[in-house]
Amino acid sequence: MQSISPSTPWWQHDFFKIALLDQASKGGMVYNITTSEQLFPNKTLVSSGKIFELGFFTPNGSANQYVGIWYKNFTPSKIVWVANRNLPLVYTDRSAKLNIGSDGNLKLVDGQKNIVWSTYASGRSNDTSAALLDSGNFVLQDANYSEIWGSFNDPTDTLLPSMKIGVNARTGEKKNLISWRSDSDPSPGSFLGGMTSETPPQFFIWNGSTPHRRSGHWDKLKFIGIQNMGQSYFSGINVQQDIQQGTTYFSWNFYTEDPFFVYMFVSPEGSGKFKYWDDGAKLWLTLWEGLNNTCKIYGTFGPFGVSNEEWNSGNWTRGCVRETELNCQKNTNISASTFIRKDAFWQVSQMKLPDSGDYLPDIGDQEGCLSWCLRNCSCLAYSYVSTIGCMVWIEDLLDLEKFSKFGEDLFFRVAHVETGGSPQKAVVISPITVAGIMIFKVSAFVPCRWRAKKTGTSDGSAKLKQEKAWKEQLKQDDSQELTLFSFDSILLATDKFSTTSKLGQGGFGSVCKGKLKDGKEVAVKRLSSTSAQGIEEFKNEIILLSKLQHRNLVKLMGYCIEGEEKILVYEYLSNKSLDTFLFDSRKKAELDWGKRFHIIQGIARGLLYLHQDSCHRIIHRDLKVSNILLDEKMNPKISDFGLARMFEGTQVLVNTHKIAGTLGYMSPEYAMGGIFSERSDVYSFGVLLLEIISGKKNTALYDQGQHLNLLSYAWQLWIEGKALDLMDEAIAVSSPLEVTRCIHVGLLCVQEHAADRPNMWNVVLMLNGETDLPQPGQPIFVLQAEMPKPFIPSQQESIWSVNAVTNTVVEGR
Repeated sequence: MQSISPSTPWWQHDFFKIALLDQASKGGMVYNITTSEQLFPNKTLVSSGKIFELGFFTPNGSANQYVGIWYKNFTPSKIVWVANRNLPLVYTDRSAKLNIGSDGNLKLVDGQKNIVWSTYASGRSNDTSAALLDSGNFVLQDANYSEIWGSFNDPTDTLLPSMKIGVNARTGEKKNLISWRSDSDPSPGSFLGGMTSETPPQFFIWNGSTPHRRSGHWDKLKFIGIQNMGQSYFSGINVQQDIQQGTTYFSWNFYTEDPFFVYMFVSPEGSGKFKYWDDGAKLWLTLWEGLNNTCKIYGTFGPFGVSNEEWNSGNWTRGCVRETELNCQKNTNISASTFIRKDAFWQVSQMKLPDSGDYLPDIGDQEGCLSWCLRNCSCLAYSYVSTIGCMVWIEDLLDLEKFSKFGEDLFFRVAHVETGGSPQKAVVISPITVAGIMIFKVSAFVPCRWRAKKTGTSDGSAKLKQEKAWKEQLKQDDSQELTLFSFDSILLATDKFSTTSKLGQGGFGSVCKGKLKDGKEVAVKRLSSTSAQGIEEFKNEIILLSKLQHRNLVKLMGYCIEGEEKILVYEYLSNKSLDTFLFDSRKKAELDWGKRFHIIQGIARGLLYLHQDSCHRIIHRDLKVSNILLDEKMNPKISDFGLARMFEGTQVLVNTHKIAGTLGYMSPEYAMGGIFSERSDVYSFGVLLLEIISGKKNTALYDQGQHLNLLSYAWQLWIEGKALDLMDEAIAVSSPLEVTRCIHVGLLCVQEHAADRPNMWNVVLMLNGETDLPQPGQPIFVLQAEMPKPFIPSQQESIWSVNAVTNTVVEGR
């Protein structure tokens, strides 16, 4: 019997896959249910485009049977709707059926002829039928195909594109998502997801009636309490609020020419998740997920944040209190004009605004918002959001969060202490203790500083211990086959890093040519103390390159760790990096088409090895022209693995808060959302491919500034049937069909959605003309009048490699 992991959703187990296949094979499929056509456990109802399927299913390890809807051709599948989640059938009941009763309603009847579930629709017709639409909506319709009832109006835990959930404040009607009780039990769970009717509205997940998670307020484009929501993947989200009718509805869609299969659901653990189907990986991947840490749970830190006294006990719900009473509260008999001089406001930026704010639609600017709050002593805080307007808080401030990027300015009311100084100075003297996570950072920082002083170790001793720890870790990570060079041997090999041996200089430090005692030439990369390549990247490159062997990857021969010195020793490649040829007006002619195509094929094979053929699956994350090195025969070798990530098993997609790479080569899902996968490397390869063909940089403007970048220019030429005009003028077009095919492959690689890009195995086949090429879609950020403003992380959370000018540095040898 198959063993089941409790952490794996039941629909991902082979048992469920086999059960669905078995049902379909035994009973076949039907395309509608009528008074004469009934649905039994050995049949399934299929949408016309064969996208969705409805039938009987049994969760793994359960004795219960349900009727549900799932994606038909995807394995693992996903149940998106359940009819009888409150009253399951017995698994052994093979006489159960879904039919249309004499009153025209859909009915699920068990073997004893008991009605287990029904639509109970009013205004029914005696001439009805039921069909499953390609949208996933299961509808009961009359003879004119007008909908009488639809499953979209009776959601379970999943929201599909074009569905709506929301609230009618006048009637009290609510359409919420309700989680499953567990991954193997579709009965209603504890968590509900839905909209509030306030203005501006918010999306909540409730645990019963208690708020559990909160999106923040809707600003007509996004929920301002969700970081990174400005990225393109959320552009299809829509909130419609009709104040007069009292309705607020949430829906979303992705407007793409090609099918993009995606859904949102509330998990049994109370997290909201977006999933999409990656056709290349054949998996449901997470597009976005509400974080599960304690700080994200509603009201964890109580009013105004958290008190220091209760931090260690874990009881944070009582929150914080003022150390200094507001002046307007002490002077209740003094005129309001006096209060304006006595109280002040403390500005905190990059905040998730608190819950339970009051919206003041008649106030049109920040000054008016401040003035209103000063005149009202009950006003504890205010914020003016340009896309919303003035919001004020007169109750305890709950569910605050300090973001690392984005967020809004929140102004807290504090007592102005007469010190003769500025209001800002007075604010610091008697603040409201805000945002428990901020207190946590302070309280965590001080003990660390104290412990460091108490340790009392000398700098020399600490460095020796650190050096020893690094070396031990590298040994444990199977990098012992590399040579551990002494610093003296490096000095000897490079003539003490003389200027004559220098090959290049970059943000990481310098690269010098060296010669070992045995006469072998090497390239020595010496990281500076201020290197953009940090300790983790340094160790990462050693560990990864020690495990990789391929003719199109640079070979790492050894390393040196002594004191402040961090040095990598690579094989020496006489022709340096590809950009020294490609972007040099004099040298680019040395790269004829035959050599360029040879380089393109070599890079593709190297990436294929990283993604699929090596013992570890590697995502490079910084593929660019300057990281392609050339040997004496112009064979390309991929270098610089400091940002690469290694994966094992089936993991194919990761979401990171630390964006790393090079502007112009980053895929849109990575640059704007931190989501990276093998298809992120494919995107970078596509940019690189078009640069090699054209001899131009992606980041430059083209055709008198009409195009944002090379991708825009290449796409315009493609749709005009002038693809060969992209070819570098420095060389002759010796093989027009081969060049056109390479441009075609490049455009396929830079498509906006990762699922639309080919994997590297298909890229290699396409380049060699061994497979047909589908038509490419328009790349993102093309043909726009203004330069877009994509998400750019803060320096504290990013590692950027700027490629704005010609780079003649030999990196990562």
